Amino acid sequence: MKILVIRFSSIGDIVLTTPVVRAIHEQLSGAEIHYITKKKFATLLENNPHLSKVITIEKSVTEVLDQLKTEQYDVVIDLHKNIRTLRLKQALGVKSYSFDKLNFQKWMLVNFKVDKLPQIHIVDRYLDAVKELGVVNDQQPCELFFDDSTTVNTEKELGFEKKSYVSVAVGAQFATKVMPVEVLLAVLNKVKHPIVLLGGPTDEERGKLLEEGLKNHPHKMVNAINRYSLAQSASIVAQSKVILTHDTGLMHIATCYAVPIVSVWGNTVPEFGMYPYYPSNSELFSIHEVKNLNCRPCSKIGYDKCPKKHFNCMNLQDVDAIASDVNQRFEAC
Repeated sequence: MKILVIRFSSIGDIVLTTPVVRAIHEQLSGAEIHYITKKKFATLLENNPHLSKVITIEKSVTEVLDQLKTEQYDVVIDLHKNIRTLRLKQALGVKSYSFDKLNFQKWMLVNFKVDKLPQIHIVDRYLDAVKELGVVNDQQPCELFFDDSTTVNTEKELGFEKKSYVSVAVGAQFATKVMPVEVLLAVLNKVKHPIVLLGGPTDEERGKLLEEGLKNHPHKMVNAINRYSLAQSASIVAQSKVILTHDTGLMHIATCYAVPIVSVWGNTVPEFGMYPYYPSNSELFSIHEVKNLNCRPCSKIGYDKCPKKHFNCMNLQDVDAIASDVNQRFEAC
């Protein structure tokens, strides 16, 4: 059986599809699995031993449609489910399965604060898409496979031995998922262990402000924002003892390495099913959120700024509880 899996973006969403890829490969004897995604996310998949081929696009599936047609797939597994994937499935004209995005239920929660969402992780919803093929959840975590050349020698480059520091994912795709600098500083100044700041190009200004605000921190702090590739950043996370993170891609990457996670949630909520996927080790993560806000969630994704202008979902976070959680998890490991 030749199978095409579709998930175009983003980092966390792609990582969360890896249990499906593994389960198909291990449970369907002889299955050949191809995966189509955006080129900038290919590094998450290109070394995955469960995949025979990774096909990439820049913007449109028309770039590779002729190639896809020649593959003569038996089945398409749509784990993205939008207009583009519908057109792709129609063009290929083969049997397809897709997951339930629960858009109506999410809309009800965002707009009317009525929670009709099932208490089920998105990985399980992804796996529901392949249950008719006889594939079941193996209860194992997400996984990533990178070339050894991307492994960062943290002692040499950062001055930290393995498992001797806290990774901090300082940003996220949307501003309403991110603690304001002053709130994050209040947390980090209470953390009693060395810190490595991680993020991409859009986080550089935050990194400078955090670096300045942490200059009197009693423990060493390294600003590694935008210094490393995604694979290298994953390596740094994998070697950390704990990660403090928002609802973002590095949170899901951390689950691939069984790193304890302290997650902080703003406008989005875990009820959407995108919390850390530790199917057999739920004690490895914690969730910090401001409960009982009548404006939360204000979006299923996020905004560039708080629609209500007060940003209480982050400004009212319990910084003492977050810092204490980080410290306790670090010291317990």
